Amino acid sequence: MPASNTAVEHATIRQYCKALRAPTIASQFATLAEQATREKQRYTRYLEALLAMEVEERERHTITLRLQEAHLPRMKTIDDFDFSQSPVAATRIRELADGGYIQRAEPVVLIGECGTGKTHLATALCVAACQQKKRVRFTTAAGLVNELVEAKHQNQLRRSLARWSRYGLIAVDEVGYVPLADIGAELLFQVISDRAERATIIMTTNLPFSEWTQVFNNVRLCKALLDRVTDRAHILETATESYRFRCTLEKRQSPKTDARTDKNVATSGSS
Repeated sequence: MPASNTAVEHATIRQYCKALRAPTIASQFATLAEQATREKQRYTRYLEALLAMEVEERERHTITLRLQEAHLPRMKTIDDFDFSQSPVAATRIRELADGGYIQRAEPVVLIGECGTGKTHLATALCVAACQQKKRVRFTTAAGLVNELVEAKHQNQLRRSLARWSRYGLIAVDEVGYVPLADIGAELLFQVISDRAERATIIMTTNLPFSEWTQVFNNVRLCKALLDRVTDRAHILETATESYRFRCTLEKRQSPKTDARTDKNVATSGSS
């Protein structure tokens, strides 16, 4: 076939791909066609390979968008977590990462002191959900409340609540670090209540449930919120001592230890 005819065919195929929004096929069909000709592949085998490339690229693109949309504080995965320093079982986190709890709309609550890995584990579960192409959003309790209060002042609360309801998974970090005013507590309760048995929420907190009244002053509201958060929940205790703080101390102490050792070696060598 003359080169001019081939060029016209290629241009036409690319136009069809543009109309079908299939950019990977547009960029790869010619290369794969040459390979198929050399290897004498069937037409259906060539088509299968071409469509597979398009689907794989779309899935990668979707996952990238899901991760961007999640607003994660940083990229943390389960493989990055040091389970040897935590009472949380790796098998339990990996089971959650499979996503069944999202399908069943079961809450996850991570309880522990600052520096014990709550945020890391919550983020890792969010990453796993994004890789399964779920719509995810990560936020702090204070950030979520501030957004809702501002929306209420601007008469946009219904729209804001509707936007949050569209996520298959919400992770609310740092519940308990900052006491909430009554209006903020009520709005947070509304988000959680709307998701009960319908969509999943992950919460991290430094407070045992018995102390949540320090954050939610309205005792009745606090009790109702706990009822929804703990119903069918996976409750994981991450520890009472900061692993991060302990590591920092060890790093600071080790140079001094090395220096003392070097000094002793030098002294013994000169005696």
